[in-house]
Order: sequence, then structure tokens, then C-alpha cells
Amino acid sequence: MFEQFSSGYYLGRLYVEPYDGERAAIHAAHHERVNEQLYESDECPLVMKVGPTHLAVGGAEGVPQRTLALPERALSAAGIENPPTLSEVFLAKAERAKQFLQFGTDGPAGF
Repeated sequence: MFEQFSSGYYLGRLYVEPYDGERAAIHAAHHERVNEQLYESDECPLVMKVGPTHLAVGGAEGVPQRTLALPERALSAAGIENPPTLSEVFLAKAERAKQFLQFGTDGPAGF
């Protein structure tokens, strides 16, 4: 689902859609699998970049496969105007994600 893009990111395409949750989310099993394979951990949020914004992404059972579900405030911050939409999504590699997570995740879009 994600392929090598640069020294700091993987690239993938996911459907981005609105979500009633508090944080950005992907399907729980997919989150766990990506976290174990790419971050070698299963406890930290993934860090994804959609449009101009970075998001801390957790896992949730109710999110469909191949979908990034964003709270309403994060949709506008990410520049998503007409969801659901298929979008390029950058997944920060483990070292880059750690840098972002040091900033905290309290902003309007998760950072």
C-alpha cells in the first residue's frame, strides 16, 4: 500500500473521508500491520502528510480498508474540499515520525 518515496517518507493513495472521531484514523488491523512493518512498534500513532498538513493517525475498527478518516477540522486543514476523495498520502518513516511526535498532537489537525 505504501512504497518508498524519499529518505523521510513512503507514498500511498488512500480515500480520505470525514470521520466523527477525535483523531485521524485508518482501519485498526491495517494500522497495526503498518506500524509493525514500518515503525517496528505497535504502540505509537502513524504520522501521515495529506496536502500541507501532518497528522497523527491511530487505528479504528469502523474505518474501511484503504481509507484515511479525518475529523472535520482536519479535512479543511489538509485541503480536502469534496470528500471522499482518492488522495496521495505520505507516511513518515520512523525517524521522521519521532521528530513530529516530539511536537505533540494537540493542534487542529493532530499537530
